[in-house]
Amino acid sequence: MFNKLMKAMFELHRSERGMTGLETAIILIAFVTVAAVFGYAVLSAGLFSAERGKETIYAGLNEAKSNLEISGSVIAMTDNSTTCVERILFTVKNAIAGNPIDMTPCNGSDNATNKCVISLTTAADYINNVKWTVEAIGNDDGDNLLEPGEQFEITIDTDDLGDGNTLADNLTYNDAFNLQVKPALGSTITIQRTLPAGLERIMDLH
Repeated sequence: MFNKLMKAMFELHRSERGMTGLETAIILIAFVTVAAVFGYAVLSAGLFSAERGKETIYAGLNEAKSNLEISGSVIAMTDNSTTCVERILFTVKNAIAGNPIDMTPCNGSDNATNKCVISLTTAADYINNVKWTVEAIGNDDGDNLLEPGEQFEITIDTDDLGDGNTLADNLTYNDAFNLQVKPALGSTITIQRTLPAGLERIMDLH
């Protein structure tokens, strides 16, 4: 009876083997390697996403910040009869640490090469990309790039807005108008002014 019990126990444990330290080390190394590869992949994806997010933020900031600003007052000049506005003048400059801005004027034709677009809105009209001229005031290096330290005077002739466009109603006393200056890079400048009840040859609209 005892012999049969011992034989049964021997048969039960005969095929079992113990795990050596070398096998355990190999398994641990495999787990560590897989974890390292997975961690590197996750880290790389995170760094790539963070870099793209940073680029998006900087692009948004460049688009939102204003590189262009008004310098001084807006001037309205009437015709000889002083019954309606003939020209609108204002001066722009580059904001502090702003990038150079292409201020090539719009000649009012279909093949105009201007990058900065100016639109005019009145009670009766909306004209996009009106004709305008530019003249450097003070420091100037001779090109159409508005750079830090330079100022450009922009003139809009309400009788010649380009491409055959004219105002349905001339700007006269108590009329309001809106100018939008849209540089190629940076936010839009909006100029809103109302003409006084009595017109003069030259008016400072502040």
